[in-house]
Amino acid sequence: MTKRQSSKGGYDRKYLETLIEEATVDCYDEYEQATGLFTMIEDELELPFTTRVFGMEVAVVAIEQDDSGLSVVAVCERQGKRQRLSLSDLPLPSPPPAGAQWIAAYRLWARHGWLTGDEDQT
Repeated sequence: MTKRQSSKGGYDRKYLETLIEEATVDCYDEYEQATGLFTMIEDELELPFTTRVFGMEVAVVAIEQDDSGLSVVAVCERQGKRQRLSLSDLPLPSPPPAGAQWIAAYRLWARHGWLTGDEDQT
């Protein structure tokens, strides 16, 4: 267990908050924050990787922003067919791919909504 991981095997919340701050430091609204997090995921996540969705092995071949600009999706491929799945719902393999900490940071941001440095984050 690294100092960045919690005793439950996930990432430490403070570490994830630091990643969110790094990705969103100059952002003015939730759309810019989503783009900042997407950019970090796109830059840092090692693709492709395999995982299981509904018991079937799929390859995650790309990461995209959805049409709203607020959500990030994984492009999953199996037997030549592609399907987009919300990054919040994507099961990760064990061990997770390099850069998966950015997925965890995105999930924390998405669950708790847009926060500015001025708002109470408790």
